Amino acid sequence: MELGLSTFGEVMPDNTAGNAVNAHKRMQQLLAEAKLADELGLDVFAVGEHHRPDFIISAPEVVLAGMATITKNIKLSSAVTVLSSTDPVRTFQNFATLDLLSNGRAEIMAGRGSFIESFPLFGQDLNDYNELFSEKLAMLMKINESEKLSWKGMFREPVNNLGIYPRPIQERLPIWIAVGGTPESMARAGALNLPVTLAMLGGQPEHFLPLVELFRNSAIKAGHDVSKLQFALNAHAYIADDSQQAADELWPTYEKMMNRIGKERGWSTITRQQFEASRRQGPLLVGSPQEVADKIIAQYKIFGNTRYLAQIVGGDIPHEKLLRSIELFATKVAPLVREACK
Repeated sequence: MELGLSTFGEVMPDNTAGNAVNAHKRMQQLLAEAKLADELGLDVFAVGEHHRPDFIISAPEVVLAGMATITKNIKLSSAVTVLSSTDPVRTFQNFATLDLLSNGRAEIMAGRGSFIESFPLFGQDLNDYNELFSEKLAMLMKINESEKLSWKGMFREPVNNLGIYPRPIQERLPIWIAVGGTPESMARAGALNLPVTLAMLGGQPEHFLPLVELFRNSAIKAGHDVSKLQFALNAHAYIADDSQQAADELWPTYEKMMNRIGKERGWSTITRQQFEASRRQGPLLVGSPQEVADKIIAQYKIFGNTRYLAQIVGGDIPHEKLLRSIELFATKVAPLVREACK
């Protein structure tokens, strides 16, 4: 199983047109996190696109390119590229450039986006939410297959036998689909033979099993070899030497983040009791290295996933503690998981 990290780059908003001190500091921290993950032998580092004041990464390709210059082996992925509100041609060019910079370590994780700020920002109609993603994904896949593109769709001008450059050093860019729990998305990915990263943010892990079965059955129905189809899980994570230490250090930041987002979406307020339940029986990876390893191994036995991404939650936690969490994941959790999930 591949083991990696993902992050949305939580940041304290600077609320200024320039002199973005907090953003600058957080970006340097992200580079340090990726460098450490690479040095400690993790497999993937993924950064997610948002267009909000509380997340720093709006251009994942640029952030990953910076990481490419200070890392050697780790795969560099978006988590997520909001494909619905961007241009597939430009997305491919950016990631192909990243691939050349990184000596073939670029991946695209495409999604519809759980946040919708990018739609009005880039002039897209939310009424076209599903259709935009379907069309742009099909276009991106076609660009990935051939140097020259001919294309006609509903949401952009046609392209008539034009070359898309540069091309990546890999034969093709790996394209993953990010899914938050929508059955239609899982079925589409399976039918297209595209690997999926499933974000588990609540409930019991077993509740996601029907979605995974739908994904694999859709691939089989479309005639694909499901034994070669990759599948990843993603969950919020924070590791400390001691279980209670991990919970106590993460909880203030986690409560603030989840309740801020929850207020926007009409969710109920998260309580410490719910937080504790999620880290004990739910998908939340918060605890000692042994606890986190046991949970990842248990989920592997349920899902047979080929990758696990631990999503770093930053915010108010001192950066040296985040780096320690990454270190524990790579040096304590990863060996236990790799041994059990051969």
